[in-house]
Amino acid sequence: MSPLRSLSLAIFLLASPAAGAVQQRQGETMEIVRLGTRPSSPAPAEYFTGRVRLERVFDANEQSSVSAGKVTFEPGARSHWHTHPRGQRLIVTDGIGWTQVEGGAVEEIRPGDVVWCPPGVKHWHGASATHAMTHIAVQEAINGRNVDWMEPVTDQQYGAREARP
Repeated sequence: MSPLRSLSLAIFLLASPAAGAVQQRQGETMEIVRLGTRPSSPAPAEYFTGRVRLERVFDANEQSSVSAGKVTFEPGARSHWHTHPRGQRLIVTDGIGWTQVEGGAVEEIRPGDVVWCPPGVKHWHGASATHAMTHIAVQEAINGRNVDWMEPVTDQQYGAREARP
């Protein structure tokens, strides 16, 4: 690298805001939440079957009613049946999972898959029987509510994937 280019890079780095800083422009701020600063916790047993961990990616705030969470399901773990008033988008990041809309077939989902479940549609999602699965779940709230939980997915409903040819 030329000396002039090295000097330009050094000036740019010195003028850049510190890591983790909140940046301001015209009275507005940008918040950066660093990896490792959001704790994960076990998912509530009243809404999930099996071992599931939740990590909030971001919460709704006064400017946006959208929130997201990173959910990791151990093999055999799954959500209960539920709906979302504004729908839900899942972005699978790791492993192999299953999802189902009420009355439909159990579908396999893999890393890179993006699932859209429309508003009010009853569904569930979780890991396959033999692999863990992690996804980012993005949903919007109405009047502070982003999900309506229902009954657990039975072992028979969950195992329907294994019974398919």
